[in-house]
Amino acid sequence: EVQLQASGGGLVQAGGSLRLSCTASGYTFDDSAIGWFRQAPGKEREAVSSIDTGDGNIYYLDSVKGRFATSYDSAKNTVYLQMNRLKPEDTAVYYCAAVVSGDYNDPRRANEYDWWGQGTQVTVSS
Repeated sequence: EVQLQASGGGLVQAGGSLRLSCTASGYTFDDSAIGWFRQAPGKEREAVSSIDTGDGNIYYLDSVKGRFATSYDSAKNTVYLQMNRLKPEDTAVYYCAAVVSGDYNDPRRANEYDWWGQGTQVTVSS
């Protein structure tokens, strides 16, 4: 059984940093697309970033470009989302999701992903 786990959320002041981790059991992130999504209260889930560990393609939502960075540590089978210069509008529950490379068309679409982790809350105070 594949299980993903997102962790690393918390409460931080605006301008601060957090690093989220996405780990997996029963699954290796090699040759996969791993997406980071977030959902704020009353808003739709949106793709924040994704990384394809097969071809190296990385996507960032425009509003996080230059502040967030996604990386993959194959030795730890862990994908990270480093979030810097956080803003109150970054407050949301963050999720990670995975799909095998080549089994998706658009990594920004949530329905492309086969496995999801439970979310981790990120709260940025002003």
